[in-house]
Amino acid sequence: MKILSAGIQHETNTFSTVLTTLADFRRDSQLGDDFAGGEALRQLYAGTNTIHGGYLLGEQSGDFALEPVLCARAQPAGLVTDEAFDWLVDQVVARFRAAGSADGILLDLHGAMVTQTYDDAEAEIVRRVRAQVDSQLPVIVTLDLHANISAELAAASDMLIGYETYPHVDMEERGVEAAQLMVRIVRDGLRVHQVFRQLPLITLPPKQCTLRSPMRELIGSLRKLKSRPEILSATVAMGFPFADIPNTGVSLVVSADEAATAEAAAAELSDLVWGLRDELQPELVTIETAMQRAGANAPDAGPLIFADGSDNPGGGAPCDGTVALHALVDAGFAGAVVGVLHDPETVAQAHDAGVGATIEARIGGKSDNLHGATLVAPAYVRALNDGQFTHRGPMFHNLAGDMGRMATVVVNQVLIVVAENRRQLLDSEMLRIAGVTPEHARLIVVKSAVHFRGDFERFASEIVDADTPGIHRPDFGCFRFSKLRRPIYPLDELDEL
Repeated sequence: MKILSAGIQHETNTFSTVLTTLADFRRDSQLGDDFAGGEALRQLYAGTNTIHGGYLLGEQSGDFALEPVLCARAQPAGLVTDEAFDWLVDQVVARFRAAGSADGILLDLHGAMVTQTYDDAEAEIVRRVRAQVDSQLPVIVTLDLHANISAELAAASDMLIGYETYPHVDMEERGVEAAQLMVRIVRDGLRVHQVFRQLPLITLPPKQCTLRSPMRELIGSLRKLKSRPEILSATVAMGFPFADIPNTGVSLVVSADEAATAEAAAAELSDLVWGLRDELQPELVTIETAMQRAGANAPDAGPLIFADGSDNPGGGAPCDGTVALHALVDAGFAGAVVGVLHDPETVAQAHDAGVGATIEARIGGKSDNLHGATLVAPAYVRALNDGQFTHRGPMFHNLAGDMGRMATVVVNQVLIVVAENRRQLLDSEMLRIAGVTPEHARLIVVKSAVHFRGDFERFASEIVDADTPGIHRPDFGCFRFSKLRRPIYPLDELDEL
């Protein structure tokens, strides 16, 4: 049995003006300019907590041969260019066809990619694969918890399987699940009845976190439902809200061996999610309040973490916002760490000057006028490094990472970590390689909304969601939607599904 696999992942923030190009996919995929498949892809992902890591693990016990042909990803930003999308999909199709006859296809997609032409890019990927490779092959698609799933994508796929966690620490498990179900379809003739439902509900990242209520309890109920012998798979996708497209928002998928069983379970799950709609709205805290709380903590209490989700590069933000940074510097808040800011200019200046030098720095605020002004101040260069690391936290565990060159500078007692590459701070190794021990900080401004919790929560005294401006701000009042389906809660008053 031969199973083909490929992946194209991008989470598109349509409120960002920064287009995502093929060069971005080449930079972030870690597989060279030609996106090497086969053995190179195996070496990168084997033993890692990723979807393709799960596919490869499933191969070991699944009595099938996996042929991975391509896996491309780019950091979240604005619309994917048509040139990049067409080139990548053409590569997937060509490599699938070159692989010869196969028994099934596994697609490692995100579910929230938007291109210059396609609001529903994942459905277009599956459509082209079926049309140009083999329309009869079973196709299973794995998706992010933030997928904005459409009826068209559900109809085009034999099964959709989404992450259960945010932070995403179950990617390997979902990859294994997809591989095992593919074996049952191909070898055992399993018949799948898949039911898709789209709820009139849109939610924001902070309360989508499955380490917190009510998501913790919701995912517990989802797993109980999945444990029923008649249920093959079930997914609740919370959606990526910073995309002005018709399908943005919460949806769910249930697969079972009988259509009536899938329908009943989908109705049960819909009612459960809808009943939590008011609990899914976040509470935001200002940096001034965060400083007061952190200052009142005992010295060994652990850091208060200020989750600056409005400037989260994992959701398409520029990652150089300075609102919290200015407040900390103005206060001379000793023990504060801000990171990791995307600022190649300051990195180059620090590396040219060397450790121990003081530079006339211009830090952050260079991408737009939405996330705070540039901090202009003398900065002491405390540490320099090459930005190469391995993820040690649960998310992407064992996967190699590249921040580009990094620098740690100090301005009025505040430690500021800057990097050449725009990356979400989701693993404490990103600070440790910069000479920062996060457990010893009093307050950390983290350029992340939720993913950092998977690694940082274990030593934090408190975590608060930041009240800062930005294109990933968890506040629907800051965004104008024109294409989003309506009515939808909480933008509109709705009492019933």
